[in-house]
Amino acid sequence: MSALTDPAAPVPITRPTLWMLPKVDLHRHLEGSLRLETMAEIATEHGVDLPSHSIEELRHYVQVVDEEPPDYIGFLSKFQLIRRFYRTPEAIARIAYEAVADAAADNIKYLELRFNPEALAQTRNFTFEDVTDWVIQGVNAAQAERDITVRLIMSIQRYVDVTMAWHIARIAMARIDRGVVGLDLLGNEQGFPARPYASVFRAAKAAGLGITIHAGEGAGADSVRQAVELLEADRLGHGIRTIEDSEVAQLVRERNVALEVCVTSNLQTAVVRSLWQHPLPDLLALQLRITLNTDDPSICDTTLTDEYLVATGPLRITPAGLGHMILNGIQAAFLPAAEKTVLEKRFTQELTEAGFLEG
Repeated sequence: MSALTDPAAPVPITRPTLWMLPKVDLHRHLEGSLRLETMAEIATEHGVDLPSHSIEELRHYVQVVDEEPPDYIGFLSKFQLIRRFYRTPEAIARIAYEAVADAAADNIKYLELRFNPEALAQTRNFTFEDVTDWVIQGVNAAQAERDITVRLIMSIQRYVDVTMAWHIARIAMARIDRGVVGLDLLGNEQGFPARPYASVFRAAKAAGLGITIHAGEGAGADSVRQAVELLEADRLGHGIRTIEDSEVAQLVRERNVALEVCVTSNLQTAVVRSLWQHPLPDLLALQLRITLNTDDPSICDTTLTDEYLVATGPLRITPAGLGHMILNGIQAAFLPAAEKTVLEKRFTQELTEAGFLEG
């Protein structure tokens, strides 16, 4: 029996206990974090053309609801309507502010919030530089008022041309001293390989940015290999299909690449057919560097506390296993070593006192 998983009955851990744990979220999309109430207010104020301005009716268009069958393309389609809400600088800064505030309310102490400047700029033809600065403004205002540290990751869609990818990467590199710490490649892996962007991501890494690549979600282990070998990924967004190839799993383990696992999202996109088939326990057993995250808390209707409940309940991750994954999040963070040391000391003490690490 592993110290991290228990094949026997689930360990009974309550929501209040899990809420109180200090948390790390390395994989959370700004575009998937909009409050429904905020969408309704922006729509009313700016006359956004929507199927409905009722929050409950709007929910069906921008959030995965219980009766909706799992579907990867259907999940991605939620973002199309959400793009209509980035109407003004104030709205973008507000959305960023609220994303941080909601994370802090879930007792997340370290957050890496990622955003796609193309998505934020598209509706009103804002510049990518401007929308980036408005996100920074909102994030800084929120973290100044709360016990949370936030860093930003800029995302590039797999379908954009390399010229646009370079543009986004250069904006990110120019803002390293303003809280941008990473570069991400996201979107549908099927038909959009990572290879064309290799030079962009290698340059970003040489400039000091962390590299996280959505891979091993919509496509299999070969996509993971490309991300690690060609784009020099430090982390994999999702990455759960690493398990489909033992050689790729060994590559990921040898290079200490972290996996940003998002259980609820994996179910809603049908990447995993059922909760009981989720490979999280097996990934831990392979001694891969696993972190647990939310992905899109508003679209998925989840919190990190919810993800911890699923992990320690149906997936039978032990308290020590959860504590181990939380510390993995600190160790895999795109932070200087000295800052990680301070956070790790704080987290280790709090997790030990809560019984989620051995003293």
